[in-house]
Amino acid sequence: MALLEIDNISLSFGGLRAISDLSISVEKNEIVSIIGPNGAGKSTTLNILTGVYKPDQGDIRYEGQSLIGMQPHDITKLGIARTFQTLRVYLNMSVLENVMTGAYTNTDSGLLSTVLRLPSWRKEEAEIRALAEKNLAFFGNRLQGYRYDQPAYSLSYANRRRLEIARAMTTGARLLLLDEPAAGMNPNESAEITELIGELRDRGDYTILLIEHDMNVVGKISDRVVVLDYGQKIA
Repeated sequence: MALLEIDNISLSFGGLRAISDLSISVEKNEIVSIIGPNGAGKSTTLNILTGVYKPDQGDIRYEGQSLIGMQPHDITKLGIARTFQTLRVYLNMSVLENVMTGAYTNTDSGLLSTVLRLPSWRKEEAEIRALAEKNLAFFGNRLQGYRYDQPAYSLSYANRRRLEIARAMTTGARLLLLDEPAAGMNPNESAEITELIGELRDRGDYTILLIEHDMNVVGKISDRVVVLDYGQKIA
């Protein structure tokens, strides 16, 4: 059984067919890239996967469980996290705080223990901080060490992209949906993020569904490639 199964989904907005009879399967520890021109339905597919849109027909199964009708935060709790084509970073929060927010969908502490800062909250907060620091360390000196307490607005565009991936990792996800992670990067930065994404797969912790326009990125790390055009799978 595939980790992720997209089974014959379709979605229309008014009279416009955005996705048409789309089926994709993603195996564990695989990188599958979705490519196609602007307006092909790539980001719409991720929005359906994460519960932003509900398809008109078809099913989506993650580890055999249907995601149809689930809320985005519940899908995140199952182990699916995404980054966005348009950066969604909390610019006035520190680098470390940004990454720690990824874990808060899975916390056990209730409102009372949080407000009173009970020992259970402090223990959980320390664990989240340690996880966030571990995931930041994955990106080496780009995000590590002296940058932890800096506000996110001080980071370069490329490092904000890395920050989003670190935050997605901190949700506890096993499936990462990466929407154009190399967008806006120069060739050296793009090559570096390509290597890091491949390493995430190779170390066995993550499966990745990737949207990317940079064919150098797609060609270097993809196990399989799906081509969309006008919401249809053509290859």
